[in-house]
Amino acid sequence: MAIAHAILVSLINTPASGYELAKQFEASVGFFWKATYQQIYRELTKLEDLGWISAEVIAQETRPDKKLYTVTELGRLQLIEWMNRQCEPAVIKDDLLVKIFAGYLISEQKLVEELEHHRQIHAEKLKAYQDIEQQYFSNPQTLAHQQKFQYLTLRKGIGYETAWIIWCEEAIELLKPEK
Repeated sequence: MAIAHAILVSLINTPASGYELAKQFEASVGFFWKATYQQIYRELTKLEDLGWISAEVIAQETRPDKKLYTVTELGRLQLIEWMNRQCEPAVIKDDLLVKIFAGYLISEQKLVEELEHHRQIHAEKLKAYQDIEQQYFSNPQTLAHQQKFQYLTLRKGIGYETAWIIWCEEAIELLKPEK
């Protein structure tokens, strides 16, 4: 997936300024597709040049003018074309797994500390996802059609974080020195 598609998905229902998009991105698509503000702004310019989005300039008295971006019909068609293409599973690129693979080169205690750090990070993300689930998706059977797809994405995130926590705990248990 290109960042272009993540941006189109973020803008498809609600026009937004670059700043609003970047903030919205962090709280939605950004959970599974990382992009910096600079990347988002660069991509907005490219998408506008391609005609996939358009921008309405809105004058503001106390601040610089702001651009409100909207997906064009061409952008919508490009997004649908992309969504209809089959995608391949993501390739795993994870520093921690490379370290663990050659973990015999350093102290097991150092690796346990690293694993505990990762377990904590994944636990915090899991908690955030579970809070979102409780707040917005407490009764999945009654969700509107569009919300079902957002819920499915959230459930994948919950499963992903849960699996990481379980694996970290298994690894810590295996690597902790016997007493």
